[in-house]
Amino acid sequence: MTGSTRSSSGLDDRRKRLLFRCWHRGTREMDLILGRFADATIADLTDQELAELEHLIEVPDPDLYAALTGDRQLAAEHATALFARIKAFRVADHGA
Repeated sequence: MTGSTRSSSGLDDRRKRLLFRCWHRGTREMDLILGRFADATIADLTDQELAELEHLIEVPDPDLYAALTGDRQLAAEHATALFARIKAFRVADHGA
């Protein structure tokens, strides 16, 4: 079980692939953060935001998690408005 609450039914192949990749990161913490974000937003992301997400998920889990928790700066190329949305979503979803 992935934990996803969203069906990929009705999504185009690009969104289906991203939804899957967000829920299958390699560490459970990142699965939950990115997976829940994708569940909530994947259908509404613009093409630019999809491209940013595709680029962002290439960041290794420890680095991305540290950036999301504020323990480390994310490289400027990844510090996009989408990253800020994910970070805010994590805070709202987890309360910290």
